[in-house]
Amino acid sequence: MSQGVSPRPFLALAAALLLAAAPALHADRLLIESVEAAEASADARPRHGQSMDQVRHRFGDPDEEVPAVGEPPISRWEYSDFTVYFEHDRVLRAVTRRD
Repeated sequence: MSQGVSPRPFLALAAALLLAAAPALHADRLLIESVEAAEASADARPRHGQSMDQVRHRFGDPDEEVPAVGEPPISRWEYSDFTVYFEHDRVLRAVTRRD
Protein backbone atom coordinates (compact mmCIF):
# COMPACT_ATOMS: atom_id res chain seq x y z
CA MET A 1 0.00 0.00 0.00
CA SER A 2 1.52 3.31 -1.02
CA GLN A 3 1.09 6.37 1.01
CA GLY A 4 0.49 9.61 -0.90
CA VAL A 5 1.50 13.06 0.15
CA SER A 6 -1.13 14.85 2.18
CA PRO A 7 -2.73 17.81 0.38
CA ARG A 8 -2.93 19.83 3.60
CA PRO A 9 0.50 21.50 3.35
CA PHE A 10 -0.26 22.56 -0.22
CA LEU A 11 -3.67 23.94 0.75
CA ALA A 12 -2.13 25.81 3.67
CA LEU A 13 0.53 27.27 1.36
CA ALA A 14 -2.09 28.31 -1.21
CA ALA A 15 -4.21 29.96 1.50
CA ALA A 16 -1.17 31.79 2.88
CA LEU A 17 -0.27 33.10 -0.58
CA LEU A 18 -3.82 34.34 -1.16
CA LEU A 19 -3.86 36.10 2.19
CA ALA A 20 -0.48 37.66 1.50
CA ALA A 21 -1.66 38.97 -1.88
CA ALA A 22 -4.86 40.53 -0.50
CA PRO A 23 -3.23 43.80 0.74
CA ALA A 24 -1.50 44.27 -2.61
CA LEU A 25 -4.79 43.80 -4.46
CA HIS A 26 -6.47 46.28 -2.14
CA ALA A 27 -3.62 48.78 -2.64
CA ASP A 28 -3.95 48.46 -6.42
CA ARG A 29 -7.66 49.21 -6.14
CA LEU A 30 -7.01 52.26 -3.95
CA LEU A 31 -4.36 53.50 -6.39
CA ILE A 32 -6.75 53.15 -9.33
CA GLU A 33 -9.48 54.99 -7.41
CA SER A 34 -6.98 57.74 -6.51
CA VAL A 35 -5.92 58.13 -10.14
CA GLU A 36 -9.55 58.28 -11.28
CA ALA A 37 -10.33 60.92 -8.65
CA ALA A 38 -7.28 62.95 -9.67
CA GLU A 39 -8.31 62.79 -13.32
CA ALA A 40 -11.83 63.95 -12.47
CA SER A 41 -10.37 66.75 -10.36
CA ALA A 42 -8.01 67.71 -13.18
CA ASP A 43 -11.01 68.21 -15.48
CA ALA A 44 -12.27 70.80 -13.03
CA ARG A 45 -9.08 72.88 -13.47
CA PRO A 46 -7.40 74.60 -16.42
CA ARG A 47 -4.93 72.50 -18.41
CA HIS A 48 -1.30 73.20 -19.20
CA GLY A 49 -0.93 75.40 -22.27
CA GLN A 50 -4.38 76.98 -22.24
CA SER A 51 -4.47 80.73 -22.77
CA MET A 52 -5.68 83.25 -20.21
CA ASP A 53 -8.66 83.94 -22.47
CA GLN A 54 -9.59 80.24 -22.53
CA VAL A 55 -9.33 80.02 -18.74
CA ARG A 56 -11.42 83.16 -18.23
CA HIS A 57 -14.02 81.92 -20.73
CA ARG A 58 -14.41 78.52 -19.04
CA PHE A 59 -13.95 79.41 -15.35
CA GLY A 60 -14.93 83.08 -15.24
CA ASP A 61 -13.07 85.93 -13.63
CA PRO A 62 -10.66 84.90 -10.85
CA ASP A 63 -11.17 86.05 -7.27
CA GLU A 64 -7.71 87.64 -7.43
CA GLU A 65 -5.15 88.29 -10.17
CA VAL A 66 -1.56 88.46 -8.92
CA PRO A 67 0.68 90.39 -11.36
CA ALA A 68 3.62 88.75 -13.13
CA VAL A 69 7.07 88.72 -11.56
CA GLY A 70 10.46 87.52 -12.76
CA GLU A 71 11.76 86.41 -16.13
CA PRO A 72 10.00 84.62 -17.67
CA PRO A 73 7.04 86.46 -16.18
CA ILE A 74 4.98 84.22 -13.89
CA SER A 75 1.56 85.40 -12.74
CA ARG A 76 -1.24 83.64 -10.92
CA TRP A 77 -4.98 83.72 -10.71
CA GLU A 78 -6.71 82.68 -7.51
CA TYR A 79 -10.07 80.91 -7.74
CA SER A 80 -12.00 79.51 -4.78
CA ASP A 81 -11.01 75.88 -5.51
CA PHE A 82 -7.70 76.21 -7.36
CA THR A 83 -4.82 78.51 -8.28
CA VAL A 84 -3.60 78.89 -11.86
CA TYR A 85 0.02 79.81 -12.60
CA PHE A 86 0.77 81.40 -15.97
CA GLU A 87 4.00 81.88 -17.87
CA HIS A 88 3.34 84.86 -20.13
CA ASP A 89 -0.32 84.18 -21.08
CA ARG A 90 -0.28 80.36 -20.97
CA VAL A 91 -1.17 77.99 -18.12
CA LEU A 92 1.94 76.58 -16.55
CA ARG A 93 0.12 74.66 -13.79
CA ALA A 94 -3.19 74.63 -11.96
CA VAL A 95 -3.29 73.30 -8.40
CA THR A 96 -6.13 72.52 -6.04
CA ARG A 97 -6.34 74.80 -3.01
CA ARG A 98 -6.39 73.12 0.38
CA ASP A 99 -7.28 75.99 2.73
